[in-house]
Amino acid sequence: MRLSLAPRRASGQFTGGLGRQAPVAGAPTADRDHVVAASETVTLVLGEDSLLPESPADVEDLVRLLRGHVAQLGARSVQGTSALLRAQQLCSESIPEGYMPSRVYLVRLAEATQELAAHVEPGECGPKATRGARRWRRPKVNVLRGAVFALALACLVLAASVPRP
Repeated sequence: MRLSLAPRRASGQFTGGLGRQAPVAGAPTADRDHVVAASETVTLVLGEDSLLPESPADVEDLVRLLRGHVAQLGARSVQGTSALLRAQQLCSESIPEGYMPSRVYLVRLAEATQELAAHVEPGECGPKATRGARRWRRPKVNVLRGAVFALALACLVLAASVPRP
């Protein structure tokens, strides 16, 4: 099974080719956890069913994604750890020329990213996150829908109870 690197809409429809102008995948939103995003990209490279990228452009796109994940996870991890230093060292190297050396580099970078993601605590906002600070949970979509429905129903009952002139 070949996993496509092309961007897709939420509905799963193909949005275009792997043109150099369009990013492979959208940047992770603020709601999405960086550890989850990094593990999904690592699965593209190291997963049991994943195949090696066919073109050099695919390798470059995956390396760019993994380097971005290393930068995001590096900001959330303790500075000076061996996993962070290894991942940063691999990120600073250029992509080797040739089919096999570039794929080996990609796999090594994915393994380093996976190791770094294991050292980062999921759900932390960053190294400045304090324990015990109150953080509001975002309500689920159905809770918001229910609240809007209840408000609309209350307005309807209020409008119906007002005497007509």
